[in-house]
Amino acid sequence: MRVWTGQPYPLGATWDGVGVNFALFAEHATAVELCLFDSPYAGRESMRIPLPERDDFIWHAYLPDVKPGQLYGYRVDGLYDPAAGYRFNPAKLLVDPYAKGIGRQIRWHESLFGFTIDHADSDLSKDDRDTAAYAPLGAVIDPSFTWGDDRPPRTPWHDTVIYETHVRGFSKRHPDIPEDLRGTYLGLVSEPALNHFRRLGVTAIELMPIHHHADEWHLVKRKQTNFWGYNTLSYFAPDLRYSVARTALDSVREFKMMVRALHAAGLEVILDVVYNHTAEGNQLGPTLSLRGVDNWAYYRLVPSNPRLYEDFTGCGNTLNMRSPRVLQLIMDSLRYWVLEMHVDGFRFDLASALARELYAVDKLGAFFDIIHQDPVLSQVKLIAEPWDLGEGGYQVGNFPAGWTEWNAKYRDTIRRFWRGDGGVVSELATRLAGSSDLYARSGRRPSASINFVTAHDGFSLQDLVSYNEKHNEANGEDNRDGENENLSYNFGVEGPTDDPAVVVARERQKRNFVATLMLSQGVPMLTSGDELSHPRKGNNNPYCQDNELNWLDWSSNQTKDDFLAFVRRVIAFRKAHPVLRRRGFFQGRPIRGAEVKDLAWFGPQGHEMTDDGWNSPQARCIGVRLASDAMDETDGRGRPITDETLLVLLNASDQAVDFTLPAETNGARWITAFDTSHIGADLVRELQPGQPYSLVPRSVVVMRLQTGGPANPSQ
Repeated sequence: MRVWTGQPYPLGATWDGVGVNFALFAEHATAVELCLFDSPYAGRESMRIPLPERDDFIWHAYLPDVKPGQLYGYRVDGLYDPAAGYRFNPAKLLVDPYAKGIGRQIRWHESLFGFTIDHADSDLSKDDRDTAAYAPLGAVIDPSFTWGDDRPPRTPWHDTVIYETHVRGFSKRHPDIPEDLRGTYLGLVSEPALNHFRRLGVTAIELMPIHHHADEWHLVKRKQTNFWGYNTLSYFAPDLRYSVARTALDSVREFKMMVRALHAAGLEVILDVVYNHTAEGNQLGPTLSLRGVDNWAYYRLVPSNPRLYEDFTGCGNTLNMRSPRVLQLIMDSLRYWVLEMHVDGFRFDLASALARELYAVDKLGAFFDIIHQDPVLSQVKLIAEPWDLGEGGYQVGNFPAGWTEWNAKYRDTIRRFWRGDGGVVSELATRLAGSSDLYARSGRRPSASINFVTAHDGFSLQDLVSYNEKHNEANGEDNRDGENENLSYNFGVEGPTDDPAVVVARERQKRNFVATLMLSQGVPMLTSGDELSHPRKGNNNPYCQDNELNWLDWSSNQTKDDFLAFVRRVIAFRKAHPVLRRRGFFQGRPIRGAEVKDLAWFGPQGHEMTDDGWNSPQARCIGVRLASDAMDETDGRGRPITDETLLVLLNASDQAVDFTLPAETNGARWITAFDTSHIGADLVRELQPGQPYSLVPRSVVVMRLQTGGPANPSQ
């Protein structure tokens, strides 16, 4: 095997059409060996090649005889002193942090730990057993791909409707998708899947983690997996498990095929990414990659005791964002997924951890500064999960301009209101109007708020109306895991029921949640399966369940079909009405000489809300008038955006309310658009201002203001 000097850049294994350049950053290492494998079944490497050159702590070599598909790993030597934070162990084969493909998944064995399990000295001991037969392997890829005329849809934020889903869970039980494609990248873009997305009306598919991940050893011993994938092993490689062919080269190609097909259908692709921690866990975790490459450089160690890891994630470790090389790793990864894999944006898991340069969350941290000045990443969709588990980690509303955020305050407020809690209407109004209290002061717009009622983490929508308590026993943690306070309401029966009255109430409540979500300013996110009434048996943390809890239930009955039709209808209603998708915040006053305020709130008597009404602990019913003639917004060519004026009435009480419709001028009248107390299409009703409208308990009604001509029921 010929070995040439090579170059320190780019990092990773890079095929140039002739040979492969290998480059690995390992600042504190004393020697690095490249190990080549003949097959994923090989118990040991076929060749060890000492990397001869080191520039700026990057070890490198060029192998002109290596081609795409080559499997490889590294052995890195240096000081083994865990008490001082050094955990080099050349007996442990390591995955290249920049591997673009994974050619073999982890084969769990005790030797994968750098220390001897059950040793009296615990992780201070050293395990010298070789892991070549068990460690995951990187693979050299050929990046060439025919993208054709692929273009990013670039859907404006205010027009975006996000659909959060899991590659495997979405199609695993879909009866119309070929069996060999179910649970794969290609299954997600099969015609039945694309047809579902089109009919639903969503504009962006947000994929739960597709970076190749490792299942934790304790889960494997329980015959479980980390199904959700928030346990990243490789930040550049698409997960091998979601490809049809299950080879590194095919996983990359099939991922690109998926993106190309989603773009062709007008759908953006957003990746849920986990740059806050890795699959190696705390000091008692395995040595698979970064820990063995350079523990000091890649992880945040406790300054007073570098044997231990600072853990702001609850997963054992936190990446060291103070290290320029860690920042480079993350930025290189993000740019790779945009430039080479054509994705349209990212949702950052536990994003507050990325801002912890010292001990406090700093919104002006280096990570955000780098993102803002980057000509590629500053132009894609950026979504923060604005919290972590450390002190001061809850940062909803505090991320800088250019970022959107999962708005947990929106979720909690909507749940409390529809549960029937009193004293919520004031905050409800703020959340429905785009949460200006959180985002306006930083110069952001309503689209900074990613609104959601449910997400992968927590109750599904069906469970939200069916359970008061979590039921996570199947996870094997004695029901201790998962959130205890879910702000849910089961309507008097815990779990499934055949009681017709309870079923009717639950279905109406589901319609209330979805209607509220789609009628709110900001960006709505729908959780995969909610539109299908998918149940998870009260498990609000099924991260380890590779089964029917996470595999969407595509079975059909009249109740499910009716709800799916409603979800499609209310999304279409949102898309048809620009007043629900404003770019700017409401002013709450007349705009440019308009006769009415752009936004006005009403009590059941038909008068604008007073301070007493806002502060009343009994208030559970409210109305809002969205004035189209006071929008004061233009389209991309400077033309005024026009719409109908809408009236939204929400009654979260368990009593019927006669709501007096607000007064209007010029002979205008109110036309019903939909009422969540009805199943299927509503009969169009025409009402005069000042007339009462009977709101049934727990219901939403939307009306359109019409000044002339017959009522139009099509919108």
